[in-house]
Amino acid sequence: MSNSKEFKELLTRDAKSGKLGRRDFMRYAVAAGMTIPLASGLWTSEVAAATPKKGGKFRVGVHDGNTSDTFDPGTYQSVGQIQLAHAHRSYLTEITPDNGLGPDMADSWSATPDAKVWTFELNKNATFHNGKKFTAKDAIASLNHHRGEKTTSAAKALLTTITDIKAKGDHAIVIELSQGFADLPWVMTDYHLVMCPAKSDGSIEWDTMLGAGPYKIVNHEPGITSTLVRNEGWHREGAYFDELELLILNDPNARQTALITGDVDAITSVDLKTMALMARNKNIMVENVASGSAITLPMFCDHAPFDNLDVRLALKYAIDREDIVKKIMFGTATVGNDYHVSPAMPYAPTDIPQRPYDPDKAKFHLKKSGVGKLNVDLSAADSILPGAVDMCVLYSEHAKKAGIQINAVREPNDGYWSDVWLKKPWCFVKWGARPTPDNMFTLAYKDNAAWNESHWQNKRFNELLLMAKAELDDTRRAEQYREMCVLAKDDGGTVIPFFANFVYARSKKVQHGPSLAASWELDGGRGYHRWWFA
Repeated sequence: MSNSKEFKELLTRDAKSGKLGRRDFMRYAVAAGMTIPLASGLWTSEVAAATPKKGGKFRVGVHDGNTSDTFDPGTYQSVGQIQLAHAHRSYLTEITPDNGLGPDMADSWSATPDAKVWTFELNKNATFHNGKKFTAKDAIASLNHHRGEKTTSAAKALLTTITDIKAKGDHAIVIELSQGFADLPWVMTDYHLVMCPAKSDGSIEWDTMLGAGPYKIVNHEPGITSTLVRNEGWHREGAYFDELELLILNDPNARQTALITGDVDAITSVDLKTMALMARNKNIMVENVASGSAITLPMFCDHAPFDNLDVRLALKYAIDREDIVKKIMFGTATVGNDYHVSPAMPYAPTDIPQRPYDPDKAKFHLKKSGVGKLNVDLSAADSILPGAVDMCVLYSEHAKKAGIQINAVREPNDGYWSDVWLKKPWCFVKWGARPTPDNMFTLAYKDNAAWNESHWQNKRFNELLLMAKAELDDTRRAEQYREMCVLAKDDGGTVIPFFANFVYARSKKVQHGPSLAASWELDGGRGYHRWWFA
């Protein structure tokens, strides 16, 4: 029993957590019957390799970078900007490796019972790369950069309910809102909302590359490369690499070749068609991380035949989601269940039964609908997701077994968002990951939302949405979100085939903890300070 798998796992777990040093690890292992070579090998391969240590230059091949990329956080859009932002700047809060919410520049936060007033206590040891202390003045200016009529920030919509931000001494800010907003601390993880030094006029100093993050920039060529060194004055643990080098490699073949040849240590995106080949390389680890990036097929609920609930249910039962994940996404996706909350998101319900592919049940609902023969168009374009049209064709094959005719319509790539989405009654859509259910429900499901892509109206859903927004009790809030998910699944107008995963890769000499954040590539963009070389 002493050499059992269970014993080894218990021993190595205690050692990894710091409960056992090498001497005690060896003593317990040998006393339990392990040979000295076996115990020593176990320590080297399982414990020492998983213990963070400083050193080395971490080189990353990043996709989606442009020569026009700037340091203005309001303009952050590309993956290159988002990755660099997390390497050299900091936020008030962060998405943790286990997809929870943790502190960054703010140590803690609290709200009034109605969630209309929030207080963020700021880290008193945080400084910018030039040694300037981080204060409430900087936090206020950084958030105000995205507020007001004159701002051009893409994050403006996230902060519209804020009515005022005040300093409470040098190391706390008070945010007042027009309505209760329990998700405000989660919103502060948005990639635009970095903390920058304040100027005397209340604006921020963003164009000097200054940040308060784990690394500071020493050389930057937009769309080409960025070199950074460790910020020895960083206010948090981590930042194990001595240096970083972010290389913009937009071509997937060039990016993957660089990893295979050892010219980089990690890449932000793997070509799904060659993923299996990459995974067979003994020196490379492909990370396939479930996320909240949803593929939706919204039907206009006020447009025949989709105004008939049984038609909507027939179409939801007529799709084989597992087949689509296998053949279109090569396994790099999580099966959807017709509600817009991924298992990777907080408050995700775990007990709602998965809707199966059931042609007979689809036939039942189609007959019950009374519409007779169902012949509908489904619009898509491969610019939205490679393989989007193929997915719709595969869906049409599934639906034929239920007597349903789905016509996959290949739309022009150019103008899809202006001419197809929100215009045609059934189409293919890809949403980026959102931090919480409220964010997604408010954008795309609320009765009067500009992006209510299915035109769905449900009184109870909207009542629950308002209740959940201001609910600070996590248990009650989770219950409210669960009921909303059930309503969307059983009454809503959106088929959700899957949630696309983040697929990236690293050299096996690069190590990380047991969990990876699902917010962005490379551990939510935080691999720069969370990872290390073995």
